[in-house]
Amino acid sequence: MVTKVDRLVDIVLYTVLALFALSTLFPLYFVVIMSVTPYTEVLRNGGFIVWPSSVTLDAYKQIFASKRIPDALQITVFVTVVGTFLNLLVTTLLAYPLSKRSTPWRNGILLAIIFTLLFNGGLIPTYLVVRGLGLYNTVWALIVPGMVSTFNFLIMKTYFEGIPQEVEEAARVDGCGELATLFRIVLPLSAPIMATIGLFYGIGHWNEYFKGIMYVTEKSLAPIQVVLRNMIQTPSVSQELSLNSTNLAQLPPETIKMATVTVAILPIILVYPFLQKYFIKGVMIGAIKG
Repeated sequence: MVTKVDRLVDIVLYTVLALFALSTLFPLYFVVIMSVTPYTEVLRNGGFIVWPSSVTLDAYKQIFASKRIPDALQITVFVTVVGTFLNLLVTTLLAYPLSKRSTPWRNGILLAIIFTLLFNGGLIPTYLVVRGLGLYNTVWALIVPGMVSTFNFLIMKTYFEGIPQEVEEAARVDGCGELATLFRIVLPLSAPIMATIGLFYGIGHWNEYFKGIMYVTEKSLAPIQVVLRNMIQTPSVSQELSLNSTNLAQLPPETIKMATVTVAILPIILVYPFLQKYFIKGVMIGAIKG
């Protein structure tokens, strides 16, 4: 029986959660509003707008008039799509055999992989490896380093260990080899964990800017996050976008930056709802199985 105290507690909890949700969503809302607010209204309100009286898309027209933003978006999309695919492929090919207790040297390999959670080669050795492999100043420098995340590997391995052995044995009786069993039987049953790990990798690639700073100096290869970082640190936005400063004279630099932030985060926000159901299921199963 639900008492008045229980209802009061529920009301308080839901109120706190709602306020917390609003506090996390307001910065995003503010960024979008600032990007579509006319300059005169920004000045009139001292730079803080909650609900604009009029809307303008001049900031978006200006950033897409520059070749810098479309090129950066193209690089970021390529790195995210191709990188996520390769991440999932390599992680799957590593996690699946190591989920079998019969794999030779399994414990030693797992120990070596888990060791990387505590220690790694460091920044300078990694940089030297990237240069030594000829990846420096190529788009592959944004993909190949860190191809496998140990954390994601452990989640995927745990999920594979929870798949009934009878399913794989039945596939082998029907004549499937190891690869056929993996791609025809195991992976179709692993859609939740593949979507979850793919989301982890995809968001990591989309938000990555450190590799773009360390391994890429060509402006044409810079991802969108590096361009956004440079815009924030550079006094002149027109210099970073390679636009005539007179074209930006009617827009404040902050409005241009807010529009770029919106363009940088919008694709991930649009993709996430389609993967949310798999994300929740995959994390829960990968966390409790085994």
